[in-house]
Amino acid sequence: MVQKVYVTYNEVHKLCQASADRILNAFQPNLMIAIGGGGYVPARILRSFLKRSSAPNIPIQAIGLSLYEQLPSKDPSDPVETPGTKVTRTQWLDFSSLEISNLIGKNVLIVDEVDDTRTTLEYAVKELQKDVEAAAQKLGKAGKTRFCIFVLHNKDKTKRGHLPQDMIDEGRYLAARTVSDVWINYPWEATDIDEHDRLAGSQLDY
Repeated sequence: MVQKVYVTYNEVHKLCQASADRILNAFQPNLMIAIGGGGYVPARILRSFLKRSSAPNIPIQAIGLSLYEQLPSKDPSDPVETPGTKVTRTQWLDFSSLEISNLIGKNVLIVDEVDDTRTTLEYAVKELQKDVEAAAQKLGKAGKTRFCIFVLHNKDKTKRGHLPQDMIDEGRYLAARTVSDVWINYPWEATDIDEHDRLAGSQLDY
């Protein structure tokens, strides 16, 4: 049986807060790209902690990628999902309207809630790199775009996907917390937040 753990908004807030200084010092992001839907809330919370006086807020763009598939469950009210094998692009950056200079030669922080199989993160990095390089060539602009990654949780398991070796070597990947291969229920997925928080309060530390 899959072990389920429940994460509260308060915990998400504190994980972002604890990671903010390292993100600022190591990544120095000019732009965040949140992977929907799990990266939206962490990205918005992070922005508050990354804000520095006299500096503008770091812009947040969004992309939508889907990998998970729902499995049959004996209890319809308690569905279980499993990572699929194919990434579906549901939303992407509109390069016709996006100010390309916000990406080319800048530090871009990709934000998601969990690094499970790494398939989604691999797809995001590869496709964003490809699009930015094509845009830079088209505009005749120079400058290397550095992609960095932040996730709330990294599952300690064998990964299907792979990230660029230089990203790992240069420390451009940060997980606020590494956990075992458990099923994580985030608060934005809850339909009854009071019950979600009750379950979170009654569980053992994961």
